[in-house]
Amino acid sequence: MQPPQSTPAPDSAPTPDSGPAPTAPVSPAAVSDLVPFLARLTTLLLRSSGEGAHLIGPTVARCARAYGGEAALLLVPEAAVLTVTAADGETRTVTVRGFPEVFRLDRDTALKPLLTDVEAGRAGLREAARRLAAIERAPAPYPWWLKLLGVVLFALGFAPLMQATWYEIATTAVLGTLTAALAVAADRVPRLALVLPLVASAAVSFVTIELFADDPARGGPVLLMLPALFYFVPGDYLSAATAELAGGLITTGAIRLVYSVFLLVQLYVGVLLGVLVTGTSTRALFDVAADADLPRWALFLSWIVFTAGTVLAFAIPYRLFWPLLLLVYLTVGVQTGMTKLIGEVGGTFVAAAVLAAAASVISRPAHRPPRLVLLLPGFFTLTVGSLGMRGLTTLAGGHVIDGFKDLMELVTIVTAIAVGMVTGAALARPRERSAPAR
Repeated sequence: MQPPQSTPAPDSAPTPDSGPAPTAPVSPAAVSDLVPFLARLTTLLLRSSGEGAHLIGPTVARCARAYGGEAALLLVPEAAVLTVTAADGETRTVTVRGFPEVFRLDRDTALKPLLTDVEAGRAGLREAARRLAAIERAPAPYPWWLKLLGVVLFALGFAPLMQATWYEIATTAVLGTLTAALAVAADRVPRLALVLPLVASAAVSFVTIELFADDPARGGPVLLMLPALFYFVPGDYLSAATAELAGGLITTGAIRLVYSVFLLVQLYVGVLLGVLVTGTSTRALFDVAADADLPRWALFLSWIVFTAGTVLAFAIPYRLFWPLLLLVYLTVGVQTGMTKLIGEVGGTFVAAAVLAAAASVISRPAHRPPRLVLLLPGFFTLTVGSLGMRGLTTLAGGHVIDGFKDLMELVTIVTAIAVGMVTGAALARPRERSAPAR
């Protein structure tokens, strides 16, 4: 674990989305008032830390300073020990928990203006606590049926990356509706949420083998399954874990990496269960692609469908659709062009760096959306975790060489994305003003 600290350490240095420093702190708060606010804030930050926890400590520390106090965090991905010292010297320590996820990005969007006002000294503690409670209690911005539609569109937009065929799209429409229904049901049935990746992959595997994988010329079963399961593939967690490990956050990175592997194994076991239930040989699990028959305009428009699905599935305010679509096309364009010049790994690295830099610059003004929201759709276009899923299922099918090739590619691409995003954020960091000469 990282040692508690009240000031940002080298691995949590200010970044472009760190927000302004306090300019005029309001009246110092008592520890009995400050601790509940900071504990609730830390919990919400933990719950929205699916892309990494490295900014939680500095954010909480700045908010504490805005009210005349100091805060230190001992952090793991799903919990934190928070120590708060008020202006009068009184200290209190509490433990908070928050399971990391990225499915309610409307909260991140609403939280940024609050943090900006707190750090700038424009919000008293009572007002800040009231606004934070309102963010926590706010219902999802879209009804269940729009989230269902969003998950389906998310899968359909991703389908041409697997196989550029009309059959892939038609199959994904059916399978995506199945997984979307399960995802919506899990919001209302907590027990289902605990094993959702396993249940979803087993259901998709069963339906795919029984209804859609009857002709090898239409592509391998794995490629038919993946678009519908992409919503559950932990590519974001894998890249966040790699970035945290690279930044020296050993505990959070290692735990997040283990959890990512666990999610992939759930998906893998679910696919195998579907194979076993249907009585099919695991040798059927191959991922040879069919001949493409989609026109170029369909491939181009698929990113519009993908972005719309991301907005609905991850509860992103709809007003952000157009900037997110621009970043998606920017990422795809850079990745495509650079891959032709320097290969897949280099192209992915450059695309990740450009995406991170662009998101950092765009999110810098206080009224702009947070960097995480701007990053997410473009990040998904880099298609990380599906390689791990393909590698595991291909290995299970007895295709050892292809399976290990996919897994090695996963490690390489995950690292390229993580390092590229760190590089892009560093390049976009504002220059620090030098102190005036005396």
